[in-house]
Amino acid sequence: MKMLKSIKHVDALQSAVSNCRDSVILKSANGSEEYNLKSVLSQLIGISRLCEEYGDEYEFFCTNRADEGLMLKFFRELKQSDTTVD
Repeated sequence: MKMLKSIKHVDALQSAVSNCRDSVILKSANGSEEYNLKSVLSQLIGISRLCEEYGDEYEFFCTNRADEGLMLKFFRELKQSDTTVD
């Protein structure tokens, strides 16, 4: 399952990252790619990777513990939106 299925998911991810105080890192599972999502250019590239076929092979890391809570909230809401019918 790809994580980002619609533009709503992309908007929600961008909003969650912008609310974080410090770096939010997106890494490929094998460690060959790493994007700091606080950088606009890296965010665009990282989001495009998440929308690709292998988007579920990326992991998020936060350098600030409080930011982890914001990102966990984003993932909970994303999961809930996947289970609700519009």
